[in-house]
Formats: sequence, structure tokens, C-alpha cells
Amino acid sequence: MPLVRIALPRAKGAEYRGAISRGVQAALVETFNVPPDDLFQVITEHQPGTELVRPKSYLGIEYSDDFVAIQLTVSDTRGIEQKKQLFKRIAERLSDNPGLRPQDVFINLVEVKKENWSFGNGIAQYGS
Repeated sequence: MPLVRIALPRAKGAEYRGAISRGVQAALVETFNVPPDDLFQVITEHQPGTELVRPKSYLGIEYSDDFVAIQLTVSDTRGIEQKKQLFKRIAERLSDNPGLRPQDVFINLVEVKKENWSFGNGIAQYGS
């Protein structure tokens, strides 16, 4: 049930976008036990520096123009260790393909109650 938003640099191409999409989804399947067909993503491209704004470095992490911001909205059902595994696995997968530096993979996890989802028809499918 995750909703994934991925903001990446403009003009990287369809294969690059696809690799990031597939890598994030695979990490969710592996670490959060998300069904493979539970795939809801919004991918946007931005001009580095003016539309995808970030500092040169933060907390000792140096960023490049390949910086990607990933925001995952998920149900609040997972513990800290599972979240750490997800963050690590996303960075590993995106390092493998499309070759992102782990330093350029910024991840934000937003947790919501299960009843806050509607997958269509105006129904809260997980509501009690």
C-alpha cells in the first residue's frame, strides 16, 4: 500500500527512471513484504538547483547533481529495524542500477493509519 514519490534530475531518460522505479519497488517487496503488484508511484523530473533544491552537503554527506529524493507514504505497521533495512536496500539497489551514489539517495518515510487509504470507488478499503 505504499505511495512512492520520486523526484529526480531532469533529462536522465526513460531507462534511468525505470531503473529507479524498479529498484524502489523491489526494495519494498524485499523488506516491507509489499505485494509486487502493489505499485503506486509518482515520478517527477526537476532542474537541479532551481526545482530540486538541496544543500551541497548535510550531516557530512556530500551531494551531487544526481541527487534523488524519495518519499514513501506507508501504513504505520513497521518497526525501526524494518525501516532501516528498507533505507539500506533502496540505496543498494539504486547503486547497482542505475548507478547512483548512496550519498545521493535521500529517503523520507511518512506513516499513516491504515484507514487513511482509498484505492478507488471512494471506499476506505482498510477502514474498520
